[in-house]
Amino acid sequence: MGWIVVAGLTGVIALIFVFFTAKRVMRQDPGTPQMVAISDAVNEGAMAFLKREYKAISTFAIIVAILLALGLKGQGWYFSFFTALSYLVGAACSLTAGYVGLSISTRANTRTAQAATRGFNQALSVAFPGGAVMGLTVVGLGLLAFSIVFIVLGSFTSGELVEKMTKAAGMIAGFSMGASSVALFARVGGGVYTKAADVGADLVGKVEAGIPEDDPRNPATIADNVGDNVGDVAGMGADLYESYIGSLLSGVIIAVQTLDTPELKIKGVILSFLLYAVGIISSILGVFFVRTGEKADPGKALNNGTISSSVFYAISSFILVVLMFGWDLSYFFASFSGIVAGLVIGFTAYFYTSGKAVQNLAKASTTGSATTIIHGFALSCNSTIIPLVIIGVAILISFKLGGFFGIALAAIGMLATTGMVVAVDAYGPIADNSGGIAEMSHMGKDIRKITDSLDSAGNTTAAIAKGFAIGSAALTALALFLSYTQVMDLSAIDIMSAGGYKIVAGIFIGAIIPY
Repeated sequence: MGWIVVAGLTGVIALIFVFFTAKRVMRQDPGTPQMVAISDAVNEGAMAFLKREYKAISTFAIIVAILLALGLKGQGWYFSFFTALSYLVGAACSLTAGYVGLSISTRANTRTAQAATRGFNQALSVAFPGGAVMGLTVVGLGLLAFSIVFIVLGSFTSGELVEKMTKAAGMIAGFSMGASSVALFARVGGGVYTKAADVGADLVGKVEAGIPEDDPRNPATIADNVGDNVGDVAGMGADLYESYIGSLLSGVIIAVQTLDTPELKIKGVILSFLLYAVGIISSILGVFFVRTGEKADPGKALNNGTISSSVFYAISSFILVVLMFGWDLSYFFASFSGIVAGLVIGFTAYFYTSGKAVQNLAKASTTGSATTIIHGFALSCNSTIIPLVIIGVAILISFKLGGFFGIALAAIGMLATTGMVVAVDAYGPIADNSGGIAEMSHMGKDIRKITDSLDSAGNTTAAIAKGFAIGSAALTALALFLSYTQVMDLSAIDIMSAGGYKIVAGIFIGAIIPY
């Protein structure tokens, strides 16, 4: 279990980095009293939403935990109690990450607007670290808590190390379920609120009153800004936290259930944890690469951070696999297929939400709303082709190289740099809110130009994160399904054997046809 302790310590490193990053963001000048008042209103609204949502989630989680404990009592009180307890811990960690991220994002907005008075790069250097707090809290808290729970559960069981890991893997499935429960509420509830507030503000302001967006005369603008945070910070964070934990769980379960020898099983479990550990370090390093000049494109700066973290992870995972398995690189390339799939999905979303694709859509809008809707819908349909093909290819490659465990490693590879992905996504609402604060505080056109540039990049990064979340969820769901079939020995529905993995890949690719 020693190497799992090391993996957990990287979670501690991430949380220490979060603490100092949050402290640095909060030290920035918040601006004029008017700007602070607007920011406080957004923070108050977000926390009110979070309080009401968390109350509902907590009630639901307690009821489910009781049902789990009662429903699993046939497996023994020890198994049922600790499964229910790990469920509550998983839910609590997701809730904590959402609270921490939202607390900083709703305070970084006014500091970003004020930093824009000193230049573009200064504004970016406040907005992105504000998002990084959420991203690294998700991965740091997730890996730390999962490692602690896994070690504790294993230490209370009897038998050899492999037996302990197998028993712990069964009970810690509750942890993943807890994360999923929070994601269900946070992603859907936050998303519905976000769109309701956004459309409501536009209908009242632009359509009925004829006033521009983010105008202080429209009281719904505060609700709109609150919605950006609860949907794209807390909501997306919970969504990716669920996939992050789910892929690690699938790697652990498949390792102990399918790998041949006790030594390989132990190495497989340790590899799953350590890949996430190097992913956290890679995400932290990637944060330092988000820099740009005064006239540069913020989108490219954010892409630099994403690419840098992926490159660091690829190099680190290569070294890790060589140290653990020698020059048999099957597991490395299985994981690498996930990295590539994640990058391709991200850059596909970037292509379809920026540059010529958006310019052509803007041209189509000159002939009316009908052509805008048709062109936009066609654009979105086209954008599904490459992500689904690349997921299918990743399944084929990873299974061919590593079997069931290879697919789990592909999911882990895609999600290893989740810290950077969530950071880039959480940056979006901060940039958007800063523009609203600049407008409502009458800071001038020059400041608004800087915040609009930041916001434009934020809209694109939101699309990238959504594509990444859905793509990673597809691989994670497949890996978890495989874990379930192995644990329950459901050979009757084992479609992955005898070339069945090609069928699964074909299902993903065939789903493109309607689009």
